Amino acid sequence: MPLPHWEETPADLPTAIREVKTALRKQIAASGRTVEEVFAVVERKVAAEVADIVAAKARGETVWPVISYDDIEAGTVSAADVALLRRRGCLVVRGHFERSQALGWDAGIVQYVEENKFFENYRGPGDDFFGSVGSKPEIYPIYWSRAQMEARQSDRMARVQAFLNNQWKHTSDGVQWFDPERDSLYPDRIRRRPEGADSAGLGTHLDPGTLDLWMTEAYQQAFRHLFNGDVEKYDPWDAAYRTAGPQYPGTTMCSAFRTFQGWTALSDMAHDQGVLHTVPIPGAMAYLMLRPLLNDVPDDDMCGVTVNQVFPADDKWHGLLMEALSGIPDVQAGDSVWWHCDMIHSVAPVQDQKGWGNVMYIPAAPWCPRNETYAANVREAFLSGSSPSDFPAEHYERDWTNRFTEADLNETGRRGLGLV
Repeated sequence: MPLPHWEETPADLPTAIREVKTALRKQIAASGRTVEEVFAVVERKVAAEVADIVAAKARGETVWPVISYDDIEAGTVSAADVALLRRRGCLVVRGHFERSQALGWDAGIVQYVEENKFFENYRGPGDDFFGSVGSKPEIYPIYWSRAQMEARQSDRMARVQAFLNNQWKHTSDGVQWFDPERDSLYPDRIRRRPEGADSAGLGTHLDPGTLDLWMTEAYQQAFRHLFNGDVEKYDPWDAAYRTAGPQYPGTTMCSAFRTFQGWTALSDMAHDQGVLHTVPIPGAMAYLMLRPLLNDVPDDDMCGVTVNQVFPADDKWHGLLMEALSGIPDVQAGDSVWWHCDMIHSVAPVQDQKGWGNVMYIPAAPWCPRNETYAANVREAFLSGSSPSDFPAEHYERDWTNRFTEADLNETGRRGLGLV
């Protein structure tokens, strides 16, 4: 029996949740295993990874893998480093850009926003999520500065994105789910947190979707091994069925498929100054997807997951995972930071921050049907200086001077926007 599915947001969410949970439990039971037995397999595997991470931190070791850009460019990344990247699902790329280049971009962004009187015209946070950080502003709703576009279309960025994309299984069953060598230049914002700032940070969450992960046909296929009792075959690095399906709309949605979320540092940042943390276990997604099916969760609840909000992770339902939450090491301007698109992450709070905390959000979003569709919107936003449709409709840059233009695109930029 096919699972019930809703390709658009169900009108009656509690009823749909009850219906899909009943069907998922029956499908797992048809395999000859109970939900509890299947979840126990996942829990044991995740618990071993948590224990390893906790022990590594107790020894004072850096949990995050660190690989130099030079090794990525030369093709000399060791097998051990690749294995650790795949195990942890996150990475710091040292020297991705020259430090002077990154600091120059940071200064260029300041000049760009000041000459266009951004601070005089800033209307406050455009969304509820990043608005919670409490800064004025911390997240700049800017997308088309010269700095951002130069970084997005640079050869150095393309090489790192291709390296990361190729960690995924991108071809199976005669289908190429995405092109690992071509990025879609997904436009995102910038963060500039000043020295001395107080920030509430961001709580633990993940961004691949919300109820659509259980309720749409494509995602039911993507997570088929979790939902048919064959959980040992689940591979968090398999892109099958993930690159064409819909996502329920909302203020925190991402229309693109990202293999990795990421940002590039525009300032030096110490590890204890309100930085990114992750639960560095890619396979923890299996735990998150199966946890709502256990009997201690109300029948109309998916452990707090709902539409129009980020996917929450917390001690109430995911206490084991929270034990592994691990921050990045110190980074310098020009380093980049990456984490698997399904991974739990947060930003630690900080008081009286030492030094600036400035980043450009640039993910790895390889060319695929889903990203090609969104690229049409991105092209329109780029040409008009508008905010892309995944983000609040603030449109600060429409009349700004010195905005990056179509004439400034190189071949990588034109391919990423679908102009060739």
